[in-house]
Parts: sequence; C-alpha cells; structure tokens
Amino acid sequence: MEHKPSLTVYYDGACPVCAREIGVYRGCAGADDIAWVDVGANDAPPRVAEDLTRDQALARFHVRGADGTLVSGAAAFAALWRHLPAWRLLGRVASFGPITRALETLYRGFLVWRRRRAASSR
Repeated sequence: MEHKPSLTVYYDGACPVCAREIGVYRGCAGADDIAWVDVGANDAPPRVAEDLTRDQALARFHVRGADGTLVSGAAAFAALWRHLPAWRLLGRVASFGPITRALETLYRGFLVWRRRRAASSR
C-alpha cells in the first residue's frame, strides 16, 4: 500500500525567497511526511492537482491536508507550521482567526512586492 503524505506543499522553487524558506522547513523534524511539489520547476504540468493549476499555485502558497482540503496563503502557512514540531506553537497561534487575517494581509503585501521585484528583474 502506498504511503499517503500528511500534507502536500505546493511552492515556487524558482522564487529565491520561497525556495530558501521551504529549505528551512524541509530540514525540520516532521518534514519527511510531507510531499513537496515545486510548481516553479520547468517540468511542472499545467495542472498540478485536479483542483489546482500551476498558475494558481505559482500565485499563492498552497497546502493540501491528508483529508484533501486545500488552503492557501496564511492558512497554508499555519497548516504547515502546525505539522512541524518546531513550528507547532506558531502554527496554532497563526490559526487563530484575527491572527490569520493579519498574517494574510502581510502575505498579500509580500505577493505585491514579489510581483514587482520579478517584473523589475526582467
């Protein structure tokens, strides 16, 4: 029987900031039970999951739970953090509604900065 990961993380490995952060998480205890999907890789298919296109996955950080639930943005970071023992407390705090909303606002600001930086480097 094939092992099903407890989480699937969809990330943009072509983004230096994103790749560096994912590298930190991948080195943590608990990371071996996560499927890490680099949607920024040149060979990534146009549809990385039945309900997620590559473009959607490149636009925002996504995590799928073992139950199939797909979350993005701050909620996705909270889900990932709750899974990693060293980050679990932060994940619980980040899962609290008002904190999640504040983190989502910050994350959206990061996305704007990231798009501007990518456009200026072309």
